[in-house]
Amino acid sequence: MRSHAKQNTSTEGRTFAVVRQSVPLLPQPRYWLLWGIALAAAVLAIGFSVQLVAGLTTNELGVDQELSRHHVGALTTVAMALNFLFAPVAGVCIVLVIGLYLFLVRKSFVRAAMFVLFACSGWVASEVFKLIVARHRPNPALLFDPLAPETGSNSFPSGHTAFAVALAFAVYFLVRGTRWGVITAWAGAVLAVVVAWSRIYIGVHYPSDVVASFLATSAAVIVLAGLWNRYAPRVMGRLPFGAPSEAAASEAASLEATATQAHGS
Repeated sequence: MRSHAKQNTSTEGRTFAVVRQSVPLLPQPRYWLLWGIALAAAVLAIGFSVQLVAGLTTNELGVDQELSRHHVGALTTVAMALNFLFAPVAGVCIVLVIGLYLFLVRKSFVRAAMFVLFACSGWVASEVFKLIVARHRPNPALLFDPLAPETGSNSFPSGHTAFAVALAFAVYFLVRGTRWGVITAWAGAVLAVVVAWSRIYIGVHYPSDVVASFLATSAAVIVLAGLWNRYAPRVMGRLPFGAPSEAAASEAASLEATATQAHGS
């Protein structure tokens, strides 16, 4: 009986080791939780400052108004295209298509789950801070050329920008360590900045909204990466379907353990 329990423990250990090796470890700062809390606190500090300090919102509105007076056809086309591509509906489609490709074509449930989690982290973070701060969007009636008039208390931070930042992180984590890693990191950073600019250009966000999106999403990614590195191997190892490649590797390890024991007896 003791030998059987010992065998089960050994097999589980081998399976976990295989799954652990299959789950990519993500970069994280040493004090990741403190970093996440500090960045979240910075977002709240900015949010409450622009709400409570008189004149800050007025000054920021001046930036939106100035851009609104100088709209250019080509830039407007780019801004409106980004407005559509990084909106919730199109964004969900992008995440689902890439996630399904990783799961069904590349046969990696682990990478598919990792991508979906991190790509959606920006949206989750932005929605949480939107509820807390409840800042109203720029008044379209005060803009010279409002391109996509929106109202409501969902200005801080920018969900479009948060999704762009999170998507950049998620794609980078997929190709990190390959020849595409550095290129993807730079391309993702540029894309996130362009999306942030487009939100001010269109006139639906203040500058501090998009700045806060970078901080809020970074906080979410840092905390999520820390949790992923600690718990993902255990969770993936216990899922009945798992990732095909990881499941096959675990089965091979179990068979090898059984064969070794049989040979020894």
